[in-house]
Amino acid sequence: MNVLEHVYTATFALLALAVLFTLLRLVRGPSVLDRIVCLNTISVLLVSVIAVEAAARGDAAYIGLMVSIALLGFVATVTAVRFAERRAHDRD
Repeated sequence: MNVLEHVYTATFALLALAVLFTLLRLVRGPSVLDRIVCLNTISVLLVSVIAVEAAARGDAAYIGLMVSIALLGFVATVTAVRFAERRAHDRD
């Protein structure tokens, strides 16, 4: 096992830890906006995991998947925030 494989393993472990903490915050989040931010963070971390896997394999075939997940996460976040904003405005 060379040094680069150790770096990939450490990166996967740190990303898994970040996902775990984000999921914990998603469950505990006091507000809807906190949960929306957590879901966006999870989508970014998922793209990061795929990017590290692509780098480890030396394969560029995952780029389309990464772009798709990133765009889907962005659109979902914007849509959820707009929905939450309208819902808060209707309460006033």
